[in-house]
Amino acid sequence: MRLKIAIVVHGRFHAFDLARALLKRGHEVTLFTNYPKWAVVRFGFPKERVRSFWLHGMLSRANQWLHQKLRFPYFEAALHRMFGYWAAKELVKGDWDVVYCWSGVSEEILRLHLGKVNFLGRGSAHIRVQSRLLEEEEKRVGRAMEKPSPWMIAREEREYGLADAIVVLSNFAYDTFRAEGVPAERLRLLPLGVRLDQFRPTPDVIEARCRRILSGAPLRVIYVGTISYQKGMWDLNRVIHSLGDGSFRFKLVGPVDPSAVPMVRSLPNWAKWVSKLPQDRLPSAYAWGDVFVFPTIQDGFAVVLAQANANGLPILTTANCSGPDFIIDGKTGWILPIRDPNAFIEKLKWCNEHRKELVDMIWVIYHDFRPRDWADVAADFESLCIKAIKKSLFQ
Repeated sequence: MRLKIAIVVHGRFHAFDLARALLKRGHEVTLFTNYPKWAVVRFGFPKERVRSFWLHGMLSRANQWLHQKLRFPYFEAALHRMFGYWAAKELVKGDWDVVYCWSGVSEEILRLHLGKVNFLGRGSAHIRVQSRLLEEEEKRVGRAMEKPSPWMIAREEREYGLADAIVVLSNFAYDTFRAEGVPAERLRLLPLGVRLDQFRPTPDVIEARCRRILSGAPLRVIYVGTISYQKGMWDLNRVIHSLGDGSFRFKLVGPVDPSAVPMVRSLPNWAKWVSKLPQDRLPSAYAWGDVFVFPTIQDGFAVVLAQANANGLPILTTANCSGPDFIIDGKTGWILPIRDPNAFIEKLKWCNEHRKELVDMIWVIYHDFRPRDWADVAADFESLCIKAIKKSLFQ
């Protein structure tokens, strides 16, 4: 069954990978985004299938920069409505089997019910749960953090009600929606994948990692992602400063949230920060590491976890993300509580003191890795769409 699918996203997120994979499965996919067409092409999606509101992208980035650097007002409502109205105006020009649109910019689209099936994609926990977790973290760290505004919470909850179903990316996110009273029949679970052609290393990379670990060299701990307090940087900073006996080296790769700039500036000499890398350079960052650490306070999926897993790295992360969906605790990594740096410190010390067992774990991850790439994600999304369309025919 060939589907006509519209994917509407204010940025990139996982939309470009999914759109590319759906196209390969023979579906007619159109991508509506605020990325310019030339930028979308770099991710392997044809420009003739892109409708771009690039002016919105420029305005959004400029407003974000002015807001962060100069305390300029953030025109959240105007920008999100602007994109929503543009996308709705573009969508009415065609007929769609499926409209898959991102939360926060979709109220104007969903009110028109432009597809046979209208899915809302939510990349994080339920917005009220996300807001509570970040408010708690803001109080704990004593620094102002970006968190959902009352306006955005109200808007997203209207979107939840307007969509035929809400697509979430992990069991953690699914459970937060259920806890907030959303019926199970209105939720769809779609775990993401990884580009194996980029992130699956050769045996030589794994062998070099294992030799390095067994040699007694300082254990290399890698973090990839936005360096922000939402991602657990308050705790990671404590971990880094507590493990300064020469047995560890840390590398943090990613853009720095303004609130975390003082933390990055105070990193000790056994920790290094590297600015955001393009995706094709990330595999070398993972290859540098011996273990991967991700103490997030909340995430819907966190693609970096899938990338690290594909790279054969043992992962230390929290229960508030997709980690529990594929990490076997104690065998391929560890699932630890949020806001518990001591738990991360103790597990890293165990890795340092049990290097032979750590090497055995790396080989288990590498050999037993069950690849879930974007072809699998596209097949699952297709199945969700077909079931929803068939159900709508009998209503």
